[in-house]
Amino acid sequence: MLVTRQPCIKQANKHKQGKSMSDCCANSSSKVTVQACPQCGTACKSVEMPTLYHQVRFPENQGIISDTYYFCPSKDCATAYFSISGNSVPKQQLKTHQDIQNDKLCYCFDIGAADYLSALSTNHAEAIKNFVMQRTKSGECTCGLRNPSGQCCLARFKQLEKGHSPAVG
Repeated sequence: MLVTRQPCIKQANKHKQGKSMSDCCANSSSKVTVQACPQCGTACKSVEMPTLYHQVRFPENQGIISDTYYFCPSKDCATAYFSISGNSVPKQQLKTHQDIQNDKLCYCFDIGAADYLSALSTNHAEAIKNFVMQRTKSGECTCGLRNPSGQCCLARFKQLEKGHSPAVG
């Protein structure tokens, strides 16, 4: 039996109870597992079936076989989703294929990584991050469906911040 993730709106109250923002779309009963991509070897996290059905274009989404799938985040890899039993979906069949290639940071609110890095350079990133955090707390994100990884984007904001050197002025 597959367990689907609860929408963020049902998770919003957990933030008041001390859960981190990066848990916004994670269902505590849903266990994320990791598997190496058979094409490129990248470590890939499992995704729920609703993510695949939403991400894969019609009519290809009609042929998806129910299984445990993993998302390959590598932009250089042609595989989007794969299962241990050999089922796979190429990135070309995703609605978000171009967004992946263009390094989309936040799929819910259409924020690119380049936009956020530029805002970091000009010390305007805090407003962007606060907007996303507020919308997430309000239950207005749909990361489990919009993000091809099925994961919340807030951890990626932190990754970009860590890798960015502040502007010297």
